[in-house]
Amino acid sequence: MIELAVFDMAGTTIDDGGAVYRALSEAVTGAGATLSDSDLQAWMGTDKVQAITALLDLGDISPTDELVASRFAAFKVALAEAYRTDPPTAFDGVPEALASLRTRGIRVALSTGFDRPVVEGLLASLGWTVAEDPAAPISSSTTVDAVVTTSDVAAGRPAPYLIHHAMELTGVHDVARVLAAGDTLVDLQAARNAGAISVGVLTGALSRESLTEGPHDYIVGGVVDIPALAECRPA
Repeated sequence: MIELAVFDMAGTTIDDGGAVYRALSEAVTGAGATLSDSDLQAWMGTDKVQAITALLDLGDISPTDELVASRFAAFKVALAEAYRTDPPTAFDGVPEALASLRTRGIRVALSTGFDRPVVEGLLASLGWTVAEDPAAPISSSTTVDAVVTTSDVAAGRPAPYLIHHAMELTGVHDVARVLAAGDTLVDLQAARNAGAISVGVLTGALSRESLTEGPHDYIVGGVVDIPALAECRPA
């Protein structure tokens, strides 16, 4: 049985109606950069400062520190406004799936390409709570055991550090007993780089055909299907 399930947030556990996609696109094109859908998709799920830097460069705009900082600020403003006017919600069945895993003794962590301030506002809007001690006995009074953001690690996806830090926080030692799920190719790459069971979910923007291009052990419809994989081993 797995001991830890690590889930991406927007597009995986949380339905934000594509707000991150639009805010990132606007942040880059607002600087005059050209942007293709394929380039944007390639950088979805990564640290947003890193994504903006790369996308500006791909769009023939020199990504100076000052410009990247201003575009990241614009991204956060646009995202906050989108979340204010159309608050994100959990995908159907996700809270129940998370609770099911934790009831079985499987710890649950969220990982994200957002920084800590964005995540705290997002969790508050959903009413989701995080255990004060991620390694303490699992309590039904909280939603998840840990949340790891790009503010907490040296590098975001596709580096494995978000997943490994979730392991560190929850006291899980064996990567073979960790499942990591997400809706982007970099989610799958990060899971593979971490040595975890890599699961793609189809609740994001990518089709099954596109998602299967990434390194994966399983492709499922959504997080609601993850409890059925609790006994799984890498395919």
